[in-house]
Amino acid sequence: MLPSEQHRCHNEKRNFSAEFKRESAQLVVDQKYTVSDAASAMDVGLSTMTRWVKQLRDERQGKTPKASPITPEQIEIRELRKKLQRIEMENEILKRLPRS
Repeated sequence: MLPSEQHRCHNEKRNFSAEFKRESAQLVVDQKYTVSDAASAMDVGLSTMTRWVKQLRDERQGKTPKASPITPEQIEIRELRKKLQRIEMENEILKRLPRS
């Protein structure tokens, strides 16, 4: 155990980079670790690892996340999809207007 870890409270929230989350989930998805083994190896909770694995699998299947995205790129993609949907709706409305 590292000296910095000795004083960490169990309730203290840790922030992980998107890269760390992805690499951790890849242990399960790509390298066939069990969720439990991967969580232990990466020193994260079982429910946390389970969530990351689900997010990675959903991402690879092209599903849009319902919860908060795990990368800045996913945030941008979500915003661009909303913008595209709005523009497509505006175009449909404009197509219906009588031409003068």
